[in-house]
Amino acid sequence: MPMSFFKLLKIIALGAIIYSCGNSSKALKSNFSIQSNTAKNIISNADTLKLSVLNTNNKKIDSVAFSMNNRRISDDTALKGTALGEKILKATVFFEGKKEIALLKIIVVNSNTPKLYNYELVNTYPHDINSYTQGLEFYKGILYESTGQYGESKLRALDYKNNTVLKNIELSSSYFGEGLTVLNDKIYQLTWKEGRGLIYDVNSFESLGNFKYGQSKEGWGLCNDGTQLYKTDGSENIWILNAETLEEERFVQAYTNKGRLTNLNELEWVEGKIYANRYQKNGVAIINPINGAIEAVIDFKALKNKVTAHPDLDVLNGMAYNSETKTLFVTGKRWDKLFEVRIIPSK
Repeated sequence: MPMSFFKLLKIIALGAIIYSCGNSSKALKSNFSIQSNTAKNIISNADTLKLSVLNTNNKKIDSVAFSMNNRRISDDTALKGTALGEKILKATVFFEGKKEIALLKIIVVNSNTPKLYNYELVNTYPHDINSYTQGLEFYKGILYESTGQYGESKLRALDYKNNTVLKNIELSSSYFGEGLTVLNDKIYQLTWKEGRGLIYDVNSFESLGNFKYGQSKEGWGLCNDGTQLYKTDGSENIWILNAETLEEERFVQAYTNKGRLTNLNELEWVEGKIYANRYQKNGVAIINPINGAIEAVIDFKALKNKVTAHPDLDVLNGMAYNSETKTLFVTGKRWDKLFEVRIIPSK
């Protein structure tokens, strides 16, 4: 029997947060307001956005210019290809030799319900039960791991089959290690609340400096597509960083057809998609990096039942995709096992 949508969402406890922005925003003056065909200011990216201006005081309008997030649009705009999330609509109204602006906030959600993907357990490997795993990534056959907690944070290169540490760096006790990614022989490791990322040479593990965050206030997860970096900060935002300057150039927002997904944590780039787990949950969302749409979810709850129970056992965290075997490696905070799985997409 097919799984219901509500049960599917429960897997990763999306806790979709949908909210109304009101029927219309307050204009700078009371002459005009924006009217739309949205339902409580929410609209699907498969729909066409239709706009008009309510002329409260019957002014003689000469022309109206509409924009969405400061990009010019018409009063009849197809939303196909539009990134999801909050949008600010602006109507610039020219009338009687004057100009006024009306604003309206809307939310663009995905048109499709997330699919439910399954997985096949391929192998189980030992994992350091003391590692508070924050990030995992394969690079040239080596598995790299970042761990957290003040006074415990590390960066490691691992022989995962034998649970052997090949290289190890102890972070300063003032740093709480978070996600990591490796690009062009450089390791980028986030810190949580310290507002900066750390850079290392992948071969020598020597420090190459650090970089400051921009608008994102915290460091959670990190991955790359071979050209640019993607970073989470605990919200629904996935920040896109320039690989040369490490500046946050823009962001996409993770949304289903019902609402946004917050607490995005560990990230992994897998065959053109972003895999993201939600902090304190045992599921993974598969996200379109172009528009932020959550296209599928995977329930990994059963894996936690396969690790040794102990007082410090914590949640799922840590994913690494092996492009050679086309398998995903998954573990958690203070888990004594590392699982190799093969993802099975639904038809």
